[in-house]
Amino acid sequence: MSENNISKSITSNDTATKRNNTSSQESAKIINMSEDESKNNINSKITKSGWLLKWTNYLKGYQKRFFVLSNGVLSYYRMPKKKHWKRKKLMNLIKSKSLNDIEYTEKYENDVLYLGDRAEPGASGGSTLSSNNKSSVGKLSIRRRRKNHNHTSIVENQAEVAHTCRGTISLHGALIHTVDSCTFVISNGGTQTFHIKASNEVERQSWVTALELAKAKAIRAIESEEEEEDNTANAIPSEELNAVVRDLTIKLENLKTCYDLITKHGSALQRALSELESAEDLANKNKIVNERATLFRISSNAMINACTDYLSTAQTQGHKWSKMLQHEREQKLHLEEMVEQLARQHSHLEQAAAHQGQRALVTSPSDDEENEFYDAQEGASIASNEDTSFILKIPGPKSHQRDDEDDRSSSEGEDYKSQQVLVVSDNNDPNLLNSNTDVTDRASVHSSSSLTPLNLKNSLGKRRTKVPDKPNHPLNLWSIIKNCIGKDLSKIPMPVNFNEPLSMLQRLTEDFEYSELLDKAASCKTVCEQLAYVAAFTISSYSTTANRTGKPFNPLLGETYECDRTDDLGWRCLNEQVSHHPPVAVQHCEGRGWKSWQEFTMTSKFRGKYIQVVPLGNSHVEFTASGNKFSWRKVTTTVHNIIVGRLWVDNHGDMEIIGEKSATGYKCHLKYLPYSYFTRDSQRRVKGVVMDPEKQVKWVLNGTWDNKMELAAVTSTSGSPENPVYRTSNYKTIWQRRLPPPDCDKYYNFTTLACQLNEPEEGVAPTDTRLRPDQRLMENSRWDESNAEKLRLEEQQRQRRRQREAEAEKATIEGRPYPPYDSTWFSKEKEEGTDNVIHVFNGQYWDCKAKQDWSKCPSIF
Repeated sequence: MSENNISKSITSNDTATKRNNTSSQESAKIINMSEDESKNNINSKITKSGWLLKWTNYLKGYQKRFFVLSNGVLSYYRMPKKKHWKRKKLMNLIKSKSLNDIEYTEKYENDVLYLGDRAEPGASGGSTLSSNNKSSVGKLSIRRRRKNHNHTSIVENQAEVAHTCRGTISLHGALIHTVDSCTFVISNGGTQTFHIKASNEVERQSWVTALELAKAKAIRAIESEEEEEDNTANAIPSEELNAVVRDLTIKLENLKTCYDLITKHGSALQRALSELESAEDLANKNKIVNERATLFRISSNAMINACTDYLSTAQTQGHKWSKMLQHEREQKLHLEEMVEQLARQHSHLEQAAAHQGQRALVTSPSDDEENEFYDAQEGASIASNEDTSFILKIPGPKSHQRDDEDDRSSSEGEDYKSQQVLVVSDNNDPNLLNSNTDVTDRASVHSSSSLTPLNLKNSLGKRRTKVPDKPNHPLNLWSIIKNCIGKDLSKIPMPVNFNEPLSMLQRLTEDFEYSELLDKAASCKTVCEQLAYVAAFTISSYSTTANRTGKPFNPLLGETYECDRTDDLGWRCLNEQVSHHPPVAVQHCEGRGWKSWQEFTMTSKFRGKYIQVVPLGNSHVEFTASGNKFSWRKVTTTVHNIIVGRLWVDNHGDMEIIGEKSATGYKCHLKYLPYSYFTRDSQRRVKGVVMDPEKQVKWVLNGTWDNKMELAAVTSTSGSPENPVYRTSNYKTIWQRRLPPPDCDKYYNFTTLACQLNEPEEGVAPTDTRLRPDQRLMENSRWDESNAEKLRLEEQQRQRRRQREAEAEKATIEGRPYPPYDSTWFSKEKEEGTDNVIHVFNGQYWDCKAKQDWSKCPSIF
């Protein structure tokens, strides 16, 4: 017994000594662990930072700015943020101080170093390293002395970032382009553009490589989140849910059983140890103690295994359930908001209907009219006896400035006043437009040709006038997109049931259905009249959207579409998808006496009750004879009645067509009025004016984007300069919509031109949309096969993107540059007159088609 006591005493002393040594070693480990974690956290957030030159404006030119690349976002500052250079000093200070007295001087009063999980200042969960608690690794707070105050913990200055940050740009949807050996441009499609210059080519390449990698990681992160949301958005089947609950219940019962066993065998072991101290038969008692200890060890191991199993299952299911509950909560809030909006709108409609019912005592609305009350009116147009006088508010001139905040000091204080004009039609004045200006006479327009048709088959053959009828596969749109509220429309995975058998590249080609307006504009004698016909052309491009609610196919990266109609319509165009993140399509079209090009990208959001598409790219047209060039940006398109009612489309917003080159100073302002149930004005109306460089209105346009546009010349001006009154001659129709075939509702409401866009042709590039299998299957009414093929093509595109990202990372590790994706038929060039980088047609496609040399084309189908 005495030997055992001595042995216990020695063991106890050794344990105490080891515990003290461990306690002292833990304190040292804490600093090392904390420093390592802090470095890892900082390095994981900040990918790259440093000084670069950034273009600010034409007065200041390039200015030195501090750039920080972090978490897929590029930010810049006038000076680096303090915490970037204070952290290292803080770590050195921590190493030089003991854990019992960590203090710092006045210049570190705004710093705090977080390690591990970040806790709020003063929260009970946030522990600090102090003389009372040296082993906590949750948060390390550095304390300082204040004059006449006790030691207090310091929180990080959250306002510092907002105060010093001059601008940010997210990389997941940005385009990165190298201008020269030291300059590169970052743009997100139109709203933000950074022109940056490095000190040398090596530094420029280092930044471009880091930006490309950060962009790839940001895209991967977003796609993984979307895939996870898609997985959790679907309701969990009741059988699976019951099975998971049953499994967790069984494991919990196992834990309770293990707990009972441990309690039982623990008590028995305690009794055996007590009896051992007073027992005389040590051999028998030792045997009993060993048996009890063995049982206790077995029960403890079972308890540990059961706890591990339960914890693993709970964690696996817990993360999934947490995401699901968060998703359901967000959907609930969105649905509540939509229901509230619908109820409010319904109340307004009832009040308006009651008010109109009191005023109109002659007849009551029919049942059909009540059923169609939530839908857009059909056939809205300008009546022959309608008053063509109107008031138009014209925004004042704005200087073309760069995008960043460095200009704000000089630009925000300027007041750009708008001008409100009154247009009055004088029916007594003679018609100043000659009758031979009717654009329906197209024979004279196509009298001469400078383009050679390259269609190998359809130049002489008859083109089709319809496509196969749309099969009846009913599917609720709301059931598909109810989990996608707030997302980008281009990222919503939808079956082909809601598509039309055309791609976005082909929809862009439909803009030239009324190309005779550009042919007429090319023969105009004055710039203002030419601009008026260009304005009518831009309006005519929306006529096909009046009853087309199908979603076009999203083009694959590298997909092309050619349309050679020089034999009958007098133009040919080529489109190509040049970027996937963000989606960017470029187009080049050549006509007789004019050429047009555009770079189309957009932002689109689903808001629950409607889908809104906001174009970001610019469109251009240039006339060969005069050298006049005009540029514009398309207006917003909204698809209504997503939840209830019949889908219908509205176009609304302001459009400015700006003259450039020899037409500099000329401008046309168009106002697309939004659809309204409570206006006496014509629905889908467009009104606008054409102004010369002296801001004098010369022509007036009036009409609707789904029917016709009329043009009148200004004959006299009166009133004040702020509120002028313009009198016009009689209006003359310059554009009239050609109605689609009467049975077009059976085949996607296609016009004759739309039916011909996807007609098979021989000799086109292997990347042409006509050869896309899922779109062709849908046109042939094989929708199930089309959906399967669509999934295959999208997954194949994702694999190609992952391969490029892996190659880029490998090139970065090896220290060599990795070339970005280059389009086949368009090249990046600096836009004339600006620093913007655009895609310009390289002129090689039609030569390659003539030779049937498609060696440059990638394999995408």
